[in-house]
Amino acid sequence: MPTAVGSRPVPVTTSPFDLPAHLSAKSDPALVADDEAHLLAVGESLRTQVAELERRLAEERRAPGGSGTQALERDQRIHAMSARLRTLRRYGIDMCLGRTVTTDGVATYIGRVGLTDADGGRLLVDWRSPAAEPFFAATHARPMGLASRRRYRWTGGRVTDYWDEAFTDEGAAASAAALDDQSAFIASLGASRSPRMRDVLGTIAADQDAIVRAPADRALVVDGGPGTGKTVVALHRAAYLTYSDPRLDGRAGGVLVLGPHQHYVDYTADVLPSLGEEDVRTVTLRDLLPEGATARPEPDAAVARLKADARMVDAIETAVRFYEDPPTARVAVETPWGGVVVRPHDWAAAFEAARGAPHNEARELIWDELVEAAADQVEDADPEMLRSVLQADTDLAEALGGAWPLLEPGDVVGDLWSVPAYLRMCAPWLDHDEVRALQRDRPQAWTDADLPLLDAARARLGDPAAERLARRRRAAVARQREHMDRIVDDLIEHDDSDLMVMSMLRGDDLRGALVDTAGLPTRDRDPLAGPFAHVVVDEAQELTDAEWRMVLRRCPSGSLTIVGDRAQARRGFPESWQERLARVGLHRVDVATLGVNYRTPSEVMDHAAPVIRGALPDANVPTSIRSTGVPVHQGSTAELPDLLGSWLAAHEGIACVIAAPGADVLVDPDPRVRVLTPTSAKGLEFDLVVLVDPDAFGDGVAGAVDRYVAMTRATQQLALLTG
Repeated sequence: MPTAVGSRPVPVTTSPFDLPAHLSAKSDPALVADDEAHLLAVGESLRTQVAELERRLAEERRAPGGSGTQALERDQRIHAMSARLRTLRRYGIDMCLGRTVTTDGVATYIGRVGLTDADGGRLLVDWRSPAAEPFFAATHARPMGLASRRRYRWTGGRVTDYWDEAFTDEGAAASAAALDDQSAFIASLGASRSPRMRDVLGTIAADQDAIVRAPADRALVVDGGPGTGKTVVALHRAAYLTYSDPRLDGRAGGVLVLGPHQHYVDYTADVLPSLGEEDVRTVTLRDLLPEGATARPEPDAAVARLKADARMVDAIETAVRFYEDPPTARVAVETPWGGVVVRPHDWAAAFEAARGAPHNEARELIWDELVEAAADQVEDADPEMLRSVLQADTDLAEALGGAWPLLEPGDVVGDLWSVPAYLRMCAPWLDHDEVRALQRDRPQAWTDADLPLLDAARARLGDPAAERLARRRRAAVARQREHMDRIVDDLIEHDDSDLMVMSMLRGDDLRGALVDTAGLPTRDRDPLAGPFAHVVVDEAQELTDAEWRMVLRRCPSGSLTIVGDRAQARRGFPESWQERLARVGLHRVDVATLGVNYRTPSEVMDHAAPVIRGALPDANVPTSIRSTGVPVHQGSTAELPDLLGSWLAAHEGIACVIAAPGADVLVDPDPRVRVLTPTSAKGLEFDLVVLVDPDAFGDGVAGAVDRYVAMTRATQQLALLTG
């Protein structure tokens, strides 16, 4: 009987192979006996490691938590063990992708994660390790020392098919019955889709793997048409870089994946965990800000274009500087040490010292400068007590509040859309009609075009509560120091040693070291604010200049993977990638091109290619390597219910109906049917795609792109319904 690892069966005595009758030739012990023994050993090791991890994790959770660094280290150990345990439970022996055999006869088995036996012998090498690279990258022109390569197909935790490729005559002789002529392997790429992106790690091609493993010291553009595996490459690259590059782990900032919409995030949710990586966040641009949850699409195309200009993002600096004007009046303050006067030049020096810090957080720096200026006018004043006296002075606090007020991002951006004179001051390049077009009755009724400006305002302003938090921390430190001073005084009083060792505790450095800062009030950090060590941007051809500012603010190093297709840009993309990215400040850019369409059958691609080339003659249309033999169906919209019903009855997989936004499409509820627009379908794939009134998608480049994108979501069949 199988032994359970989590909820996955791990055969211990049952053969891991379950080949159907028509593949009986592949069941020859000469072909599978070594694999069978090795996979059984993998299963046994999994059972042992899961039990051991469960034991260690239980012990760690029962142990005292400690405080400070000890608590942090304990949490990190629990997190690491829990992540490893989830991965091992998620897969059984089907975490093995396949194996390679070198010309020296050495077999290496490739896994989603590495695995050893009880003696430390290597059972599986992690797919991201250098030792695994030939499994993905070897070609007949560049065999990388391989004699053969084998890929498994897993169903229910057992091998139901496998394919061999031979790179030498000896390799061909050893696996003659299972040699892959590519037809069966390519056919496997067209297997039925599910509601989430299916596992494709075992089918990564050499051109894709080269991109996955490329260095991350600069921006890399992955350019390719529909079905070339851009998203697959992007997600696998995120997992690979997190594993292989110590500069990109969570302690150094980690990796962020930005997708085009929530459907994409949901669709790809399983991919990174299945690759052994659980700490990479996948979100949309909307998710980067709380306002994104309710922001609606910008209804006015002209307004959207104005807000997409990066100069509008720069206008936020002017908008905030308007509120940073040092007072010109003297302010007198009575203190226990005598009277002090804050003079205009003191204000000016304090404001200048705060330049460059986030506006709201800079007020603490201003108080530092004011305390220093006041301390020069009195003698023997305790700096912390002097600060408390100054901050409690009503006239001084009001003067600072009027000259450097606390600001909210929404108020700054909202004022641009409701106070024409303020907008003209901040964006002087706008003409009268453009200023008027940007005004609106509800200035804080946010649209997606506002998000880059809100993001810039949030970064420029910082936390409005920072000053209040700083005061709480100072008060807590003062209370602790007062308490420790009493303890030190008591220790010194009762110190009867000859050297009076306890008197050393009066030193300021030692007194400060006795203060425990672990329990002091802290500010919650926005996990999506960055900076990240690496950012992956999918469907990047759609980003505006202003949106690119949101991305680069989170990745100042410029280490990015930029995935897109110029032919799928709804607003057009006349430049090269290098020219486009140079405009937003990225100058160290490499471009890798994918030209093989693994997803879209040739029948669909032959129909879609003229659609996009009619609008964009130089479009990078990839070459399909699959054919289903099913022609594109063209008919009437009245056929939709019957078409869907008959297809669902005869096929597995997922269907999608794509119509123009706002179109009245009636489809019976079914978990295997999606109804989307061309924009919300981007980055997704479905077995059957039905376009309803494709001519209604629009004219010009945008309309052609929408039709092209919608058609090329199909992996099996396409239907075009009109009228």
